[in-house]
Amino acid sequence: MPRKKKGKLEEKQPETAEATKPEETRTPEAEERESLSKKLEELEAKLAEAQSKADEYLDQWRRTAAEFANYRKRVEKEQAEYTKYANANLILKLLPLLDDFERAFQTLPDGLSKLTWVEGIFLIHRKFQYVLEQEGLKPIETEGQFFDPMVHEAITYEETDHYEDGQIIAEVQKGYKLHDRVLRPALVRVARKKEKREEGKEEKQAEGQPAAEEASNEKEP
Repeated sequence: MPRKKKGKLEEKQPETAEATKPEETRTPEAEERESLSKKLEELEAKLAEAQSKADEYLDQWRRTAAEFANYRKRVEKEQAEYTKYANANLILKLLPLLDDFERAFQTLPDGLSKLTWVEGIFLIHRKFQYVLEQEGLKPIETEGQFFDPMVHEAITYEETDHYEDGQIIAEVQKGYKLHDRVLRPALVRVARKKEKREEGKEEKQAEGQPAAEEASNEKEP
């Protein structure tokens, strides 16, 4: 009987040996590779994040640089415009002097135009005009032109057959531009075609007169 128990114990020993196999041990090299791999992944993630931020900062810098360049151009343009039209109010106040010169010359008798002091006034007037022209002043054309509300101001509309409809008949006061801006519109008289309804009324009246005469004749005994 004891021998039988011993055999059973011997049969169970292989199973126990298989169940208790020793675990595989990790070498230092493997652990180091794994550690380096994790660090590499972390570095790659940080690099990608840093690259994303760098791209974002670069984009912001480019936008800021473009906005600043546009701002500088706008300021330079505004300064140029301000300098260009800085004397507008002063020149506008001087225009009545030009008007007085022209009115005086228009009413000047022929016998006085050759006098020395009158020629001196002509010279002063020309110099005055030249200085204003150098500042950008130029007259608005009206002779033979059609009315343009952007540069002309109509003081009267006159019915006539001698001018086309909307054509300027005469200039009452000279207008001026300062560079490309209207400093003072020209005052003008504008032509307007006669209305046709008046002709129609005259024709109807002429046609109605014989009929009225016939009716009056019929009423007479």
